[in-house]
Amino acid sequence: MEELDLKELFMIFWNKKVQIVLIVAIFCVIGVIYTIGFVTPVYTSSTRILLVGQNSDETDSTQDTITTTDLTLNSKLVSTYSKLITSKDVVRKVIANLNLPISESELENNIKVTSVEDTEIIEIAVTNKNPKYACDIANEVVNVFADKVAEIYNINNVNVVDKAEESTSPSNINHTKDVIIFAFIGIVVAVIYALVLNMLDNTVKTREEIEKTFKIPVIAEIPLNIAEKGGNR
Repeated sequence: MEELDLKELFMIFWNKKVQIVLIVAIFCVIGVIYTIGFVTPVYTSSTRILLVGQNSDETDSTQDTITTTDLTLNSKLVSTYSKLITSKDVVRKVIANLNLPISESELENNIKVTSVEDTEIIEIAVTNKNPKYACDIANEVVNVFADKVAEIYNINNVNVVDKAEESTSPSNINHTKDVIIFAFIGIVVAVIYALVLNMLDNTVKTREEIEKTFKIPVIAEIPLNIAEKGGNR
């Protein structure tokens, strides 16, 4: 019984294969049109900083030595520094230095700070509609933040590992991913369409359907013969 049900289910989809393929294709086209025509491209530039350094009051002869205490301190400061990067003072200074036409809250929301696991490295990613703005902001955030650290903690332990570079492709547009998502939606819609259409179809197509529905055997069938010429039956 289960094999028969699976077979029937397969035949339902097979008989509607043209419609299913057409629906999936339409959704794929919609996905491409949506990403090209309705999604505003934004660009992301990121920079990485490493917390390594000594107290600024120490002599030059000791600044080349990194002790266990320094590493422990830097590790504990990662979380604090991550919050300080998006503080109002830092954001406000970045806007003023670059003369940016955006608000403080907008810039704060466009800055994403993450710490690389089990390291003293912090990644600062900035997203903006203008790729040059994203790059300039990311680098300026590091400069302003380093000055802020020196002012608050009196230490110079912010070192740039990777400077931000101008992105050439949008970070929020992935045509392959969008097509796959819309194709999946199309498959779901096509499956529902085929099942609903089958439920609404109350015609009898095979002897098996009669036997299954009425629980009686079919003892004879009258074949429909269409002549090759003349259309006589």
